[in-house]
Amino acid sequence: MYQQLLKPLLFRLDAEAAHHLGLGALSLLEGSPGLARALRGPDDPAHATTVFGLTFPNRIGLAAGLDKNAEAMVGLFALGFGFVEVGTVTPRPQPGNDRPRLFRVPEHGALLNRMGFNNLGAHAMASRLSELEWRPGPIGVNLGKNKDTPNERAHDDYALGARLLAGLCDYLVVNLSSPNTPGLRALQEPEALRRILQATRAEAGARPVLLKIAPDLEDEAVDAAVEVAVAEGAAGLIATNTTVKRPFIHPEAGGLSGRPLLQRSTEVLARVRGRLPTIGVGGVFGPDDVQLKLKAGASLVQIYSGLIYQGPRLVKELVSATGPTPRPPPR
Repeated sequence: MYQQLLKPLLFRLDAEAAHHLGLGALSLLEGSPGLARALRGPDDPAHATTVFGLTFPNRIGLAAGLDKNAEAMVGLFALGFGFVEVGTVTPRPQPGNDRPRLFRVPEHGALLNRMGFNNLGAHAMASRLSELEWRPGPIGVNLGKNKDTPNERAHDDYALGARLLAGLCDYLVVNLSSPNTPGLRALQEPEALRRILQATRAEAGARPVLLKIAPDLEDEAVDAAVEVAVAEGAAGLIATNTTVKRPFIHPEAGGLSGRPLLQRSTEVLARVRGRLPTIGVGGVFGPDDVQLKLKAGASLVQIYSGLIYQGPRLVKELVSATGPTPRPPPR
């Protein structure tokens, strides 16, 4: 039904308007966990896995950016996700960049966004998370800094986000890799990164803290960022965020996601393999892409653009494609 009916209708709308319409439909299930549970169906224990000390019912998750304010978590879990990552959330509400700021590139299976961390703020997200009635898998919170917070004080924003939200989620993500907040990616430099990870972990308590990496870093810079993450006790990595590079000509600025990101995001994933458990994300549209990520070293896999282009059925297709989770041989 999605490909034949809903997608053609949604793709006639402005991309951000369609986004809000779809998210609004999913949010209708927030007060109906019983119905959501029935729509999800039973989880196959063979697909369960443990990563970052957390148990996941399956290895397919939703990447940050779709549900920025934790408005539709029940509906998203009803689709079959093993985990859902919400945000990016900043300590204070902010409107983000001017519209239009989200664009489809259907001929390349891509999305372009320059949203700019538009969100309702950490207090609003905390309220929603505290009211959540049903969570069949882990919930991650992707943290960012407010646009008007100077980089030298960025660690304060990440620490505050962790303080407000760590007790209401299962893991936290330090997002320094979005291209849509001026100067943010400079915080991936080792000294700034070290300070931010220290401040975030100090407020996170027992919650795992992950670092999300940009695909546009040179290999040596990837290595340096991972070295800091390991030294500062990060529990894992996410490889990768969107890219500012363009394999095609397009007039709009912003971060590119979707099929064109598959190769580079997987290269980064393979490069960090074995250093920390890693979530692979970028360009996943089908079972073969999931297998590519897993073979490159991903412990878990996230999707976003693939969901927009392929529809809700993609989630359970990908879960099935992962097969039973490998188990260590008995001793």
